[in-house]
Amino acid sequence: MKSFMDEHFLLTTVTAQRLYHEVAKTMPICDYHCHLNPAEIAENRQYENIAQLWLAGDHYKWRAMRSFGIDERFITGEASDFEKFQAFAEMMPYLIGNPLYHWSHLELKTYFGVTQTLSRHTCQSIWEQCNQKITSGEFTAQNIITQSQVRYIGTTDDPIDSLVYHQEIAKKTEFSTKVRPTFRPDRVLKISAADFPAYIAQLAQASELPIETYEQLIIALRQRLDFFVENGCQITDHSLERVYFQETSASEVAEIFQRGLAGEQLLMGDVQKYATQLFLDLAKMYHEHSLVMQLHIGALRNNNQRMFETIGADAGFDSIDDAEVAQPLAKLLNALDVENKLTKTIVYCLNPKDNEVLATMIGNFQTGGIPGKMQFGSGWWFNDQKDGMQRQLQSLAQLGLLSKFVGMLTDSRSFLSYTRHDYFRRILCEFLGGLVENGEYPYDWETLAQIVADICYHNVEAYLELKL
Repeated sequence: MKSFMDEHFLLTTVTAQRLYHEVAKTMPICDYHCHLNPAEIAENRQYENIAQLWLAGDHYKWRAMRSFGIDERFITGEASDFEKFQAFAEMMPYLIGNPLYHWSHLELKTYFGVTQTLSRHTCQSIWEQCNQKITSGEFTAQNIITQSQVRYIGTTDDPIDSLVYHQEIAKKTEFSTKVRPTFRPDRVLKISAADFPAYIAQLAQASELPIETYEQLIIALRQRLDFFVENGCQITDHSLERVYFQETSASEVAEIFQRGLAGEQLLMGDVQKYATQLFLDLAKMYHEHSLVMQLHIGALRNNNQRMFETIGADAGFDSIDDAEVAQPLAKLLNALDVENKLTKTIVYCLNPKDNEVLATMIGNFQTGGIPGKMQFGSGWWFNDQKDGMQRQLQSLAQLGLLSKFVGMLTDSRSFLSYTRHDYFRRILCEFLGGLVENGEYPYDWETLAQIVADICYHNVEAYLELKL
């Protein structure tokens, strides 16, 4: 029986172990998609205790705690930080098979040197051991990033954001990590949302332009995108809960926008026509700036209305959708490609039923002589665990070109989540090592080492054309 989480954790073959320890382990990190708060980086936040650093805002942990029957008071409520940590610790031994058990102990071991497993019995000692390091001053936001060898961070930002914190970070010569904004215009596409008119007013204020027509909307969005690019933006992002493609006309979309701006109730067909046209218009702007476009597909969000009204969004009440993806996505991408205006694109699916759909879809548009122009993104959200990553790697390897994959990202709000890159790298090395050990690929060390190094870092560095 292997020891829990030893140096060869998840690595069962000699080849896998060598690939990890000699290549993957020490590679730097490019975290090109996350939800870190740039204000905390700019202000170099100093945390008071492990609960603030570890539990606040982590809906993965919140979701598990609710399943264990822990009262909301100890999750997002008014309980003390220690009480929340204690509640999580008491649940921890029962997380068998859940990736949280791995992630949490990797974080404790990597950042705090904690080798004990977390439980109600070890709660107090681990609390004290972690807090001793946190209060020493070495666990500021910037120090954690530097310690983790993170060279690039792509945050997730609304078009109305002032980007003042990104500007502050860019001035910090003592902090070498590049922190860049990501243009994510989800709210402007949701024309049926109750707050849509209010949001358009905010967009008009941010752009200092009137927005009374669809034409003016496009002008304002172009101005905001230009502003993002001026401030280092290289990536855009769309959350496509459902993918659809509806033929429409400029006059029809202009009329739909007018009704949405007036707060009128719209038919689903109108919502889809507006979103289709606006997405295409935005994607063409991305192509003009040579930006990378990310498409996150298949989240069913805010399913618990009572808890949404109490706590708000991103609190652990989302799940996987099962909607149609293949045909509407093919039409969207083709509508851009037919005009030769399809930029570099990364597509992610939340439903693993779509793994093969996306792995084959990207092959339809691998044109222009750009290595890996179209990417099937890493296992995302409910899939960024061992099985989900293995399935994504296998689908991409069998149906695409794994060697040109841009690799892992955290998609997290936590500064300790960089261990997810380590988790991914172990799984990657185990996957490739298995192919060698099974006689499915030769033991060509030079090529194997290059492939691992590329997937861990070099591919995304080239993809984003980083000069770090």
